Amino acid sequence: MALTTSAETPLPVGEVSRMIGGWIDRLGAVWVEGQITQLSRRPGAGVVFLTLRDPSHDVSVGVTCYRQVFDAVADLVSEGARVVVHAKPEWYAPRGQLSLRAAEIKPVGIGELLARLEQLKRSLAAEGLFAPERKKRLPFLPRRIGLVCGRASAAERDVLENARRRWPAVAFEVRNVAVQGVKAVPQVVQAVRELDADEDVDVIVVARGGGSVEDLLPFSDEQLVRAVADCRTPVVSAIGHEPDSPLLDLVADLRASTPTDAAKKVVPDVGEELERVRGLRDRALRTVQGLLDREERGLAHALARPVMEQPLRMVEVREDEVSALLARSRRVLGHLLDRADSELSHTRARVRALSPAATLDRGYAVLQRADGTVVRSPGEVAGDEELRARVAEGEFAVRRVADPG
Repeated sequence: MALTTSAETPLPVGEVSRMIGGWIDRLGAVWVEGQITQLSRRPGAGVVFLTLRDPSHDVSVGVTCYRQVFDAVADLVSEGARVVVHAKPEWYAPRGQLSLRAAEIKPVGIGELLARLEQLKRSLAAEGLFAPERKKRLPFLPRRIGLVCGRASAAERDVLENARRRWPAVAFEVRNVAVQGVKAVPQVVQAVRELDADEDVDVIVVARGGGSVEDLLPFSDEQLVRAVADCRTPVVSAIGHEPDSPLLDLVADLRASTPTDAAKKVVPDVGEELERVRGLRDRALRTVQGLLDREERGLAHALARPVMEQPLRMVEVREDEVSALLARSRRVLGHLLDRADSELSHTRARVRALSPAATLDRGYAVLQRADGTVVRSPGEVAGDEELRARVAEGEFAVRRVADPG
């Protein structure tokens, strides 16, 4: 039931604390999982004090239990161990402090942890977080490398020394974090997000040396896996040794077997690259030289052809052919003209021979009436009719004389 308060009618602190205690008392016992960060077993005391922390978040809560409850698992539980506690929330009103009163404590065994990791792995794989198509390519030569590792750790030394040995000018942005224990996950997640937000960082390396299964558990945490999956910057996982395989290896864009291997995969070797450049340069030189030699041989072969040795030979041959064709055409045309002239002479002679003027030249005359018609028969001429006689040199008038008989 909601309370009605105001600045004029506030509740005393003790009343608020008492009410919170009443609400918490109504809660039942719950099973809680966490990691023990502090353990206090005071000699002669009947109560053991624990601090239980969430490995994935910066949250902890105090736990108290009777000595006999803790003694049942004392040989299996120590600081850093993961446990499951069956406890009831309690509110200590004088200090306003929440704690858990444990009635049973169970250590989380390796087998159970591995079973949970396998279940988490299948769940994340079903979401596609490990899909190959999500992997981003690493830059050939990163401007700046983000490195997440333990402070003054062997992993940090291996990455920095091997990377600078391969490429002395490489730059690093290092984030030193806890790489095991309850603070590891929040610090690694924060470091990865900070480096991912840095525009100058081209690739992020998360490195840690080898360790037990419990030591490497932070790198299989769901929160860290999702944080790496959300990164826009390529992430390289270099956790443990070759047999170690936390879930971070599966979600990262590239898995390195060791921190030293990560340095080799992220940074190219300047000596190898120079050798490769020299090899490519020699190969290019040989290729160009081969092309020049081939073209030179082709040019020499072309120059050796007769047409190139005597370039006017083809023109001269064509000139002779043109001259021969021209002479032939002139002969043919001359023959045609001579034959036409001969035919024209014969035709003209025949025309002249058949011409009426030629007949007149031989002494013949043509008689014509006054209307110009030619007289072909004596019967066509009447008596005393005046006719015109046309001869070679001209014409004259004639008259028919009547027949005396």
